[in-house]
Amino acid sequence: MEQFFQFLISGITIGSIYALTAIGFTIIYNCTQVVNFAQGEFLMLGAMLVAILVADGVPLVIACLIAIACVTIVGCLVGATLLRPLRTGSTLSMIIITVGASILIRGIVMLRPDKEAMRVPGFTGEGSLSVAGASFPVQSLWVLGTAAVMVVLLWAFYRFTLLGRAMRASACCKEGARLVGININRMTILSFAIGAAVGAVSGIVVAPITFAQYDMGVMLGVKGFCAAIIGGMGNFTGGIIAGILLGLLESMGAGFVSSAYKDAIAFVILLLILFARPQGVFGGSKQE
Repeated sequence: MEQFFQFLISGITIGSIYALTAIGFTIIYNCTQVVNFAQGEFLMLGAMLVAILVADGVPLVIACLIAIACVTIVGCLVGATLLRPLRTGSTLSMIIITVGASILIRGIVMLRPDKEAMRVPGFTGEGSLSVAGASFPVQSLWVLGTAAVMVVLLWAFYRFTLLGRAMRASACCKEGARLVGININRMTILSFAIGAAVGAVSGIVVAPITFAQYDMGVMLGVKGFCAAIIGGMGNFTGGIIAGILLGLLESMGAGFVSSAYKDAIAFVILLLILFARPQGVFGGSKQE
């Protein structure tokens, strides 16, 4: 039972990161119908910038704010490069641009002479807590709390703010949104900015647990993409639920079966879902 609680807490923690990554995919996809394959690198870049700044003596809070701002700007630049392909409807060009952005961001970070993983201090120390015999780092509470706060803030943004409603209108019908005066280009760049900021926050809160390294965004991005697909691409609630369930299944499988199959679990589940229900578990029967 102690092992079960240990794996349960670990699964919910990493599942929360998958859920936030899936939300990043969903934000951009809903507004642009583009799958942003650079989402994982936004997460990595946020973690690496904080680690580098803290190592240079910058206070943790200021380092986090600087990292989020820098990654948001990078997201805006990626979104700006997609404006022309979005007008021409070239799906291949959009895919190449996001994949190229992912490779470019990772390549720039790899220019650092030191390729070793970098330590980021925990937000409230390096202690651990014990629940029902299971021990977990205090930083796990920050991951769970941050994920919950981000979900609430995004829900409030889309429901109650003018910009949020404009982004929802752009997602529903671009031509109709243009007719009422909404600037689709601005909504596109804004969606990438928000997606990048969410990715940066995810990387920052998970870095004290996993350490910051230049290749951490690859697998986290792939797992987040799996969660977004399983939950139904474009479905916020589905992505959140799928991300947490994916983390739980991965943790339980690694703990009770074998850690060698930890990464394969997500892909096996994704293939089964795509065969049985291509639109995702929580997706509708038709995408508009």
